[in-house]
Amino acid sequence: MQLKGTARTVSYILKITVIVSALTGIILSAIPGRHSFMGGGTVFMYFTIQSNILAALMSASGLFLMLRRKEAGNALHVIKLTGAVSITLTGLVFTFVLVPVLKGNAWNLQNTLTHAVVPLAFVLDFMITGILSDIKRKNVFFVVIPPLLYAVYAGIGYMQGWEFSPGVKYPYFFLNWGGPLKAFGLSREFPFMGTAWWILSILVLIILTALLYLSVIGMIKKQIYRNDIRQVS
Repeated sequence: MQLKGTARTVSYILKITVIVSALTGIILSAIPGRHSFMGGGTVFMYFTIQSNILAALMSASGLFLMLRRKEAGNALHVIKLTGAVSITLTGLVFTFVLVPVLKGNAWNLQNTLTHAVVPLAFVLDFMITGILSDIKRKNVFFVVIPPLLYAVYAGIGYMQGWEFSPGVKYPYFFLNWGGPLKAFGLSREFPFMGTAWWILSILVLIILTALLYLSVIGMIKKQIYRNDIRQVS
């Protein structure tokens, strides 16, 4: 089964939007140089850029399959669910956690592309193509793999003294194991929780997000089924 008509056209447009926006955003992020936040060569050390690369690669592979009129296996749909949740995490963390910290410097072109345009376009495309999938609820646990791997990666970087930006050994404040609250501290003031609590909270959030996306796709499928029944009747 393949997408047809308007749905197919919209999916084409969304995939191209993801690819172009991700590449443009990554290039613009790297241009400022080593001494800017998420700039220069270290730009590829951040989850934002890694998740944008993943989204662009999945969109490119999906575009290739559509052009060849080949069906994506269910495993690819599960991978796309994982990518959709990862890129959603990128947008949510930036909007609700980092924007209050960066303030006026937050919504430049590269940040808008990588944290808003790419997540929105990729998730919408996942909703469209998701009607062709048969993703089980047990598959939602795959979505924790990318952020967990990144947390391990950032933790190793912290212990090894890697610099994500000049003089900073962590990519985001909530992955700062040496911060004032350490791993399990709690506070009424910023950053509110220790690193371990932040990681656990984010894992719960992404599992709930995956379940929400599957529920939305389920409702879309039911509506399509009802419309088909009415047309037959």
